Amino acid sequence: MNLTLQQIRENNIKARQLMAHSRLQHFAVGAFNIDNQETLIAIARAAKKLNSPVMVELSKNEVEAMGLYNVRNMVDNYKEEYGIEMYINLDHSPTVDDCKRAIDAGYEFIHIDVSQSNHDASEEEIILRTKEVVEYAKFTGAIVESEPHYFGGSSDVFTEKIDYEEIKKTFSTPESSKSFIENTAIDTYAAAIGNLHGKYPVPKILDLELLQRIRDAIDPGAFISLHGGSDTPLNYFEQASKIGVSKININSDLRYAFRTTLDKVLAENPDQYAVVKLMPQVMDAVQAVVEQKITAFGSTDKAVI
Repeated sequence: MNLTLQQIRENNIKARQLMAHSRLQHFAVGAFNIDNQETLIAIARAAKKLNSPVMVELSKNEVEAMGLYNVRNMVDNYKEEYGIEMYINLDHSPTVDDCKRAIDAGYEFIHIDVSQSNHDASEEEIILRTKEVVEYAKFTGAIVESEPHYFGGSSDVFTEKIDYEEIKKTFSTPESSKSFIENTAIDTYAAAIGNLHGKYPVPKILDLELLQRIRDAIDPGAFISLHGGSDTPLNYFEQASKIGVSKININSDLRYAFRTTLDKVLAENPDQYAVVKLMPQVMDAVQAVVEQKITAFGSTDKAVI
């Protein structure tokens, strides 16, 4: 059943309160990608066990696979079943129309990423499209996130090392961050400080000094997110949350835990064709990853039901 406009607005008010609390109490909310129901259940169970607020998020391919309203309904069902604080983030949405549909469906968090479909999009185009989403979101109060340039990597497992000299060319700066937030009126700024989509054979290195300078430069009421949180040493998250990051995205670590555990379970049960009987161990593995991140983000016992 679709949410009423009043329900959507109430959820968005609560989501904004969560983000404000994250700033005051120095914790970050985990935004965990899903592309199947089992991962959603694992996230819900972790949130219940640790009494933590969580976001589930899905990008364009995942929306097409699972359905925009189907996910809305599933999240609401599990939120009620487990008694947890859980929201939905539309992640890296490449078009304004896709964002508008998610806002209408009651998604509390909307990430407009024009450069996702056009890596060479100008900052002027990105600002224009982002402002359109910000304006549309005012009707429901959805929280809008964006960034002024393409964010590298993908949610895969890579064999090559990270070329940080190349990555540094796309780092955020305090000046550009402040300007972009002021020009678009977004709620959340996706900072680039060494975070990178995907898993790599070497751990990621975050420039926390740069993060602090960005935090100091932008409006105190603006939120900061970190994409590409997988395969990052946990101490970076602990420090980033204290500096003022409110949202951290995790995808590849969940997919890796899901796939490698499923491979193991399949190998151990070659004659089992009831897939539902293979899933408990897989869900446990994914849940363990979510719990680890929640603990590092400092969001344990921060849920408000």
